[in-house]
Amino acid sequence: MDQILTPLLWFAFVVAAIPLALWLLKRSPVGVMAQGQGLRCVGVLPLSGTQRIVTVEVGRGEDRRWLVLGVTPGSITTLHTMAPLGEADGGTAVAPPAAFADWLGRLRSSRGNADESSPR
Repeated sequence: MDQILTPLLWFAFVVAAIPLALWLLKRSPVGVMAQGQGLRCVGVLPLSGTQRIVTVEVGRGEDRRWLVLGVTPGSITTLHTMAPLGEADGGTAVAPPAAFADWLGRLRSSRGNADESSPR
């Protein structure tokens, strides 16, 4: 009888410990970061079907940083680390940078005008 009861008691203990462990993890700093608090996606720029550039904000308050990440199916690479945009050092809001598409369109139109004026 003891050979059957001991494994059943251990099984019941493990099953009861799972909700307790999840509850403790949810209230620990590791669990808070896993829930997305302190981590925020700022922007995504798709480069191809499987590659993109992602900007994420990590940390809170004065410790906030933006990470520019290159994301592919096989890896994530940090391309750049910077202070968050949208706030100057004094805490005043600044205008967001122009959209990449607008900048690219202006660049293409200026190059197109330069190519038309040159002889071929």
